[in-house]
Amino acid sequence: MTLLEKQPYKIQSKYGPYGGAFIPEVLVPAVNELEQAFLEAQTDEHFQSEFKRLLKDYVGRPTALTYAEQLSKKLGGAQIYLKREDLAHTGAHKINNALGQGLLAKRMSKKRIVAETGAGQHGVASATVAALLDLECVVYMGTVDIARQQPNVQRMKLLGAEVHPVDSGSRTLKDAVNEAIRDWVANVQGTHYLLGSALGPHPYPAIVREFQSVIGKEARVQILEQAGQLPDVCIACVGGGSNAIGLFDAFRDDKSVQLIGVEAAGAGLESGRHAARFGDPRMGRPGVLQGTYTYLLQDEDGQVMETHSISAGLDYAAVGPEHAYLHDIGRATYTSADDEAVLDAFQTLARCEGILPALESSHAIAEAIRLAPEMSRDSIMLVNLSGRGDKDLDTILNYLGGAR
Repeated sequence: MTLLEKQPYKIQSKYGPYGGAFIPEVLVPAVNELEQAFLEAQTDEHFQSEFKRLLKDYVGRPTALTYAEQLSKKLGGAQIYLKREDLAHTGAHKINNALGQGLLAKRMSKKRIVAETGAGQHGVASATVAALLDLECVVYMGTVDIARQQPNVQRMKLLGAEVHPVDSGSRTLKDAVNEAIRDWVANVQGTHYLLGSALGPHPYPAIVREFQSVIGKEARVQILEQAGQLPDVCIACVGGGSNAIGLFDAFRDDKSVQLIGVEAAGAGLESGRHAARFGDPRMGRPGVLQGTYTYLLQDEDGQVMETHSISAGLDYAAVGPEHAYLHDIGRATYTSADDEAVLDAFQTLARCEGILPALESSHAIAEAIRLAPEMSRDSIMLVNLSGRGDKDLDTILNYLGGAR
């Protein structure tokens, strides 16, 4: 069985009414080429073996599943298990997709990749893969995110990537995506756009999900081995939604398993300063953004709203189209956590388990802290710890007033 075996001859382009490819004509050949390369890679034994070898020997997979014993005792409810994507090379789940797309870029004879990043982890993963595969790498990053993610900016540069600051709009992830797409349009012949999340035009949402599905496949085997049963609930943070869709994919046909995605409530839903596409019906409605039809935050005139989150990686106005579909059909539930709850969750996990989670992952931990006490002690909760928190220490200390 290969990692990409589920859909060997077709890639989903729509998820109910969501998805599709809303792109300029100049990019149509590029996305068609990408789709064809991916379809061929599914049945190419050399591609499959190389991808699996690098996941094992370079990324360090499978990542661990850790029973959070002290946190479970403290909360007094469900038994909590953490899928440790923070232990993957580069410190987050982003490397899985970056590696897969990097190999596709080589397959298409592309010599250059462009990428967008918010929290910096996708930028670091892209720069890492570019160094490994001898590709030129350019990363676009909003200046707000550059200021709050300096460690990752320096890592990208040390890995040989060129980091382009984006000073337009809200100067965060949405604007970095815009600039990466502009670069792609201008250099489409020799450049691959290494999109970092399960959004954007077809075929990106399906490709990213498939490369990230390794998370759920591993976690399913591991939880059965350690807990002796499937989890009662799976929890993951949701920005664009790649780590969540990678986890959910292995459990979506198990109706006994509740799937929960956690958005960024920022300063609070009532404040309007957040990134909760499903959580605020005043602003979160279906529309088109950056190549796909999905839920996004917009005003009454359809203009994209500015967002806010303490976590740079969740500070984005839209969500992946497959999440929009799972929301509408009721297969997944989407909650949110505000900045205060996220900081509390970060500190709680650090002091209970000796793990510093990324602020993005701390949203999932915040939901676990809220929900676990409501569940019985024999319930099993699986939380995707999508990344480590080294990159966020300056932000966290600033919010906590320098407390250590």
